[in-house]
Amino acid sequence: MKKLSLLAVLVLMLGLALPVEGASGLPESHEFYEEITYLKDRDVLKGYPDGTMRPDTGVTRAEAAIMISRLKKFDTTPRNTGFPDVPASHKASGSIAAAAEAELIEGYPDGTYRPENTITRAEMAFILSRLFIVPFRADVSFTDITPSMKVYEPVQKILAANITIGFPDKTFRPNSTVTRGQFSAFLARGLEPEFKNDATIAQSYLRDKTRSYVYDTEFGIERHVYNYVPIRNGLEMGFIWSIYREDGSLLTDSTEFETHERYTFGLPYSESYSDLEYPPEVGQTWYTDTLYAAAREITGTGMTVETQYQVFTEAVEVTVAADPEFLEEGHIYYMVEGFGEVKSVKMDGTVTKELTAVE
Repeated sequence: MKKLSLLAVLVLMLGLALPVEGASGLPESHEFYEEITYLKDRDVLKGYPDGTMRPDTGVTRAEAAIMISRLKKFDTTPRNTGFPDVPASHKASGSIAAAAEAELIEGYPDGTYRPENTITRAEMAFILSRLFIVPFRADVSFTDITPSMKVYEPVQKILAANITIGFPDKTFRPNSTVTRGQFSAFLARGLEPEFKNDATIAQSYLRDKTRSYVYDTEFGIERHVYNYVPIRNGLEMGFIWSIYREDGSLLTDSTEFETHERYTFGLPYSESYSDLEYPPEVGQTWYTDTLYAAAREITGTGMTVETQYQVFTEAVEVTVAADPEFLEEGHIYYMVEGFGEVKSVKMDGTVTKELTAVE
């Protein structure tokens, strides 16, 4: 069983949970066994009256509204919903009315809600993007999602938040239905950093969100910690990498996310930069024809790099060209799967950043 995070403890303390009946017949071999068990054990996911969980059964729009309402502690007293197909007598009327009033769910253009319809991945993207705070957006390169689609921004959010990564063929499949197991995975990733680690591409360069990373930099020691920050300077933050000085004071907050095309590092509600383009092959270049940043090129793969933490033997070397416009003297940095950037060196050999510990 995976550990309970501080956020999950707070969720339970606040009563953001759902009464559950025992669920049986869920094999440990199921793709989403841990996510389902995580939510079931914490009274967030409910089993059926016969005690089964049925992880491959679709989640209805009524069930989604019930879960949302109980997570948010809405008043679920049966009442008029405003939807002609959801009378006050419907078992989910109170939940549907409350979730709709909070603008977490919405009906169809004809005014109906269609409570027994199974939710689609597009509908789930809207729900999750409203439920969880995401202070940044990822570039969407799914072949079946375009900027003109209403679901584009919600997908940007849940992609950046490591709630989804899409399918290996680079599709999102917005019209596909969502099963109880898939719903559990999406929801668990929104609540628990450890599950976010599962929403990554193969050969990911993202860091483990359950660990802290310490660096010796030209400006002093930095500790990078993935944590939940409700509000910072009046802005909603959510889960974020916070960078602390050696004395424990906050230096800044940062973002780190990945798509099938690139690894991105930046600041919430601000700039972000592609630190690595995929596939990581020698000769790969980016920022060569833009005023956004100095040009970068992959100049080596399978490199051996020594850091104070350990010696890495499969690093990718990226060379940043000197560019006076960006006050860039030129430097080289090294990226490693599962660790991100582990070392940065000026052209004269001066080390400006180096990984010293992972805790």
